[in-house]
Formats: sequence, C-alpha cells, structure tokens
Amino acid sequence: MSPMDPTNPRNPGDGDNTPDDGRRRELPAEVPVPPPASDDGAAQTEQGGPQTEQSGAQAGPGKGKSLTGRQRLVKGLWPPRLTRAQLIVALLLFVLGLGLAIQVRSTNDSSALRGARQEDLVRILDELDDRTQRLEDEKRRLEDQRTGLESSSDQAEEARKQTVERERQLGILAGTVAAQGPGITLTIDDKKGTVEADMLLDAIQELRAAGAEAIQVNDVRVVAGTHLSDATGGGVRVDGRKVAAPYRFKVIGKPQDLEPALNIPGGVVQTLEKEQATVTVARTEKIVVDALRPAKRPDYARSSSQ
Repeated sequence: MSPMDPTNPRNPGDGDNTPDDGRRRELPAEVPVPPPASDDGAAQTEQGGPQTEQSGAQAGPGKGKSLTGRQRLVKGLWPPRLTRAQLIVALLLFVLGLGLAIQVRSTNDSSALRGARQEDLVRILDELDDRTQRLEDEKRRLEDQRTGLESSSDQAEEARKQTVERERQLGILAGTVAAQGPGITLTIDDKKGTVEADMLLDAIQELRAAGAEAIQVNDVRVVAGTHLSDATGGGVRVDGRKVAAPYRFKVIGKPQDLEPALNIPGGVVQTLEKEQATVTVARTEKIVVDALRPAKRPDYARSSSQ
C-alpha cells in the first residue's frame, strides 16, 4: 500500500477529521449567532429586566402580558382620586344648579295663566272686575256713613241707625236672620251616590268667590265656619247634620256672576257630571234663604270699645 493511497487510514491527506492514530474526530454542535442589535434595542435589552418585571406585576400573577387600553382607562378612573379643589368646584356647581331649578320653577308658577284658554281669562277678568266693584261700593258706603255722622245734627241717632243696619248685615252673614234677593238655585241629583263632601265644598267655595252673599244647602245655612264631611251609609253631613240627595243650593247674589262661575270648563258642573250626577242651574229674581243658625255669645271675646 502506497503512503499516498487515499484508502490508507493513516494517510494525513484525507482531511482534518482523521487523526494520526486512525480514529474519527467529531466536530462540536453549531451554535446560532444572534444578529447584532441596534442602540435602541440594546437600551431596551438593558432595561428589559425591570420593564418585564413591572409589566408582569401589572398584568397580575401568572400573566406575562401588559394591560390593555380599556383596563388602563378603568384603572385610572376607579377608584376616583378627588382633591379638595375638585370637591369645592362640585359643591359650587350643585348650588348653582339648585338655584337655577328654583328660579325656573318660580317662573313657571308665575306664568301659569299663559296656558289658560281665552274663556277662562275672560272669566277671571270679570271676577276681578266684580270684586273691585264690590270693594268700591263698600268704600263708598263707609264714606257716606262717615259723612252722615259728621253732618248730622243728631249724631247719636244717626249712629244708632247705622248700628242697626250694620247689625242686620252681619246677621245675614252669620246666618242668624233670613235674607232674600236675586240669585240662583243649584240642584244636584246624585242617584248613584258618587257625589262626595269635597265636591259640594268646591261648589260652595266657587259660589263665594263669585260674590254669593247667602247660601243654604237643603235645610242648613252655610256660614264662614261651615264644615262638610261624608256621612255613613251615603249622603253628606253639613255642620254635623246629614243632608241627602238631591242637594239643593239657594244662593243670593248677582246671577250674572254666579251661573258662569259654575259652568266654566273644568268647573263644578263638569266635575259633577263626570261623576254621573245631574246638575241644574237656574236664575231667579227672588231667592229666600230662611234657614237660621242660633246666635252664639262668645265666652271670652269682648268688643274692644267696651
């Protein structure tokens, strides 16, 4: 065998992998070399340890990814972190809003007549004119009395006449004397028993507002201290006396004012008719109110002139 024979195991020319002793030499395993990192990457790699630990802490135990945008938003909003300045501003805004609400409500209350219908406005104006006229008449009457007292030669007799007239007027208002004059009759036929005491009270108050001077319900005289209540078993009690249907009101006053006050839209008549009651209003030139109330002497009150 030739020394240069390639089949010779001892030939050093067959490569570097064969040692002189004839045994095969193994090369070490290949290790991949990472690509060179830029300056930013190096900085991130140097700071990667703490950043990774912080992100892992924010993501929670067992999670290696960072928070999402929604989670960061929720974390920033809750729990709220209020400062003293923010509390003061919130308090000022609350006070301002409360003041505006009160002002708007008062404005709406003062402008309640803006939504009223033309018929209601006309009725209100007529009632105001009538009240003004009654006050003017009362003022004129009192002035005439003063003039009569001052010009009369016998002032004592004139004063006695005026006292008697005043007593008669107060007796009509107190229900201790009978009265007559023009007015209306109001009849409420309640066959189904749906009319209650508060409905009759509304009728009395509406009549008084329209200028009624004397009112009688069936056989009971209505005065300033009259009270109404529902009776057991049906009907209404007026000053403790049971009054059964049909309810008849005899009212002395100006008929031209009393009847329209009851027939206004949404007024007494329409309210009673909704309760399936039959209501009749009639004008009369002469109404006699003869139901009387006993005159009661006060126990403690005395005239200041005594």
